[in-house]
Amino acid sequence: MCSPEVRAQTPPLKAELIDVRKIADDAPHNAFTDLIYWHDQFVCAFRQGRGHVSTDGRIAVLTSADGDQWERAATLTLPDLDLRDASLSVTPDGRLMLIGGVAPRKADGDSAATGTFVAFSENARAWTKPQVIVEPGRWLWRATWHDGKAYGVSYAAPDNHPVASLLVSDDGVKFTDLVPKLFAEGYPTEAVIRFAADGTGYCLQRRDGSAPANSAYLGVSQPPYREWAWHDLHEFFGGPNLLQLPEGQWIAAGRIVRDGKPTTDVALLDVAAKTLTPLLSLPSGGDTSYPGLVYHDGVLWVSYYSSHEEKTNIYLAKVRIAPR
Repeated sequence: MCSPEVRAQTPPLKAELIDVRKIADDAPHNAFTDLIYWHDQFVCAFRQGRGHVSTDGRIAVLTSADGDQWERAATLTLPDLDLRDASLSVTPDGRLMLIGGVAPRKADGDSAATGTFVAFSENARAWTKPQVIVEPGRWLWRATWHDGKAYGVSYAAPDNHPVASLLVSDDGVKFTDLVPKLFAEGYPTEAVIRFAADGTGYCLQRRDGSAPANSAYLGVSQPPYREWAWHDLHEFFGGPNLLQLPEGQWIAAGRIVRDGKPTTDVALLDVAAKTLTPLLSLPSGGDTSYPGLVYHDGVLWVSYYSSHEEKTNIYLAKVRIAPR
């Protein structure tokens, strides 16, 4: 079901940029990040290649003890395949899991069906060989572990029908349909699912197309997550990510376009009012978005990519979230 439009008033939170720094620029195109804090270190994963769409996509993994000094820990590749959009999570047995897109692209700039690969690590340096777990044509874009199971949304990329499906797995390798037709309003693409402490599931779903048919939606569900209520957020939101603060509020990050100009923004997702309210535009522009989110030591850490300094590079921002 879909809710009527509800507009937020002045948000109860404010976001202040503490610091932002470039942490990777060694490839012609560095993009599509994720970030996690694991084993007393930050781990940032992202794609490197000749361009936004190129045949040579590989996943770089960087680590840092303090978020200031970073070092290359690993590079993941598969022969003749473009690897994209790394997503990090931790398995129930404590391993680091990385999923991403995999596309048999014939030439730079060519469209290609995209599937999903997975790799695992016990130290962020040595990884299992990436293996394809969703064949090209459906893209499982991100996975989140909850109560021993991994949940994620797959979408048409670009084959198959334009409908989002909810997948579930016990091991992070074999995924099956839990809800084959999760969402089919317009053209759904990237989505992130997170879970509150009480078990409520929230899905932040991107849609592509022309306004107003490209606004993001919020999905809400209770165990066993087979039935979802959907609410229009009235805002395009690309490369979405979502994190719950210790106090309970939900912070989203992704790409917003204002007057034709894209920026990567931090926003408040009010799951009660069903509203998405931008709080802060990070230094960004052009080819930008795909943020990773970590809340650590009272600070929101945001990895993202942007081309506002000409070349497309990876940045790390520190943001203070406080009551207004």
